[in-house]
Amino acid sequence: MTKEMIISSNGHETIVAILEDDLVAEVFVERERSRGVVGNVYKGRVSKVLPGMQSSFIDLGLERDGFLYVAEVVDTLEEFEKLAAEEEEDEDAKAEAGDAAVKDGTLPPRNGDHKREPRPQPKIEDLLKEGQEILVQVVKEPLGTKGARLTSHVTMPGRFLVFMPTVDHIGVSRKIESREERARLRGIVREFRDMHGFGGGVIIRTAAAGRPKEDISADLEAFHTIWKEIRHRMESSRAPAVVYREQNLVGKLLRDLLTDEFQAIRIDSTQIYQQTLDLVQRILPNLTTKVKHYAKPFPILEEYGVQGEIDKALKSKVWLKSGGSIVINQTEALVAIDVNTGRYVGKKSSGRLEDTIVKTNLEAVKEIVRQVRLRDLGGIIVLDFIDMEEKKNRQKVLQAVEQELKKDRSPSKALQVADFGLVIITRKRVKQSLERVLTEPCPYCSGTGVIKSTSTICYEILTEVRKISTDLNGHRLLLRVNPDIARALKEEESAVLRDLRQAIGKEIQVRSDLQLHHEQFDVMAI
Repeated sequence: MTKEMIISSNGHETIVAILEDDLVAEVFVERERSRGVVGNVYKGRVSKVLPGMQSSFIDLGLERDGFLYVAEVVDTLEEFEKLAAEEEEDEDAKAEAGDAAVKDGTLPPRNGDHKREPRPQPKIEDLLKEGQEILVQVVKEPLGTKGARLTSHVTMPGRFLVFMPTVDHIGVSRKIESREERARLRGIVREFRDMHGFGGGVIIRTAAAGRPKEDISADLEAFHTIWKEIRHRMESSRAPAVVYREQNLVGKLLRDLLTDEFQAIRIDSTQIYQQTLDLVQRILPNLTTKVKHYAKPFPILEEYGVQGEIDKALKSKVWLKSGGSIVINQTEALVAIDVNTGRYVGKKSSGRLEDTIVKTNLEAVKEIVRQVRLRDLGGIIVLDFIDMEEKKNRQKVLQAVEQELKKDRSPSKALQVADFGLVIITRKRVKQSLERVLTEPCPYCSGTGVIKSTSTICYEILTEVRKISTDLNGHRLLLRVNPDIARALKEEESAVLRDLRQAIGKEIQVRSDLQLHHEQFDVMAI
């Protein structure tokens, strides 16, 4: 599989697309005015303790209070981590000492007969009190009417390590199988901690395997600095306050996704190009030649087919190459995806309706999983395939779903409901779907459908003007827009209007027109 990363930024909005074999597989959107909060660390204040639910609400200074379960309170996690650390160290010791030590009784047996007595879990009312200040991290974005999901077990991912300041444990990814390499990496971390008096736990990621000591130490140095800054802000700030912000979208994706599989990273922003070049030089210097600055006037998202895929992802029906289709409907509780044969009626040589149905269902599987990733759908996803009579064909389709889901980074699981011929996918959801990010409830249909948001239209106008700016020949511009867009350009999106003026070097006249649909606009030279 070949991969490319396409990065587009206009100063207000950053869109990153991951292409797999020239098809758009994932899209990420970040807006400066509404950046996500996952990964941010806050000095919060307990606003309410709920003993009946063994949870609490934490005031973060956001629109809604965050939600903290008892199992996510650090006092409890310290016990869990201690047990986990002991078990992992036992496993490593057993592997290194060999079976002989087990036979001698030096180490406990492998069969798990030596079970620890379960420890009672503390109650939320014993750990937290209303008005108490607490350090928490956001692990799940606010979704709909729900506040952010929180933990007081802070974790900070780096390129090669994950830092856990609230525990004292050094763990190694199980995917690093070599005992010598695991021991080497542990030794580097222990040496750094001893030299710098550096507390906190560290998990060594798979990407650390084979990396030189300097790379591991660089991550540790960064963690050391960040944690000192957080402690300083904790002492000097009044709750609620943010004490650490996660990296921007591009930084996070390069940190978490960048591998040798990527053939190119194409960027249309000079500033982000330079930042990306510097970051890639630090984490994977052999890929710096693959960082490309896209300098054409034609929008990069259109050049690589990303904009077209985003537009399709905002529609419910997706056509398949054979002529069949899938229909995707999002609700508050779940996502329903229906498969139809549409115009596809099979080949004359086939002779069997079942063969046509299986072929359509298997084709739909690939597109369904791609759309799930592209739209970032989560929670419960119900797939209603065309009914198949033969059990082996139903099993074949389920196996195809499971195979395609292996490409997905989000944890997911598929199961078949035998009596109804449905396949149900559960997929972890940590942020808003693409539709929720790019659209808002439609005022024309009382919320039964969606339209592009005001910000999206403003940014599309900016893209369109920049595209035609070289052909204006000194003329001024007249923008005819819906009244809501005209108001936005003068108020919350006034920076876009300023950028429009800079793009053509002249004043721009904005004319409000009630006859124009919310998504329509006219750009005219005058």
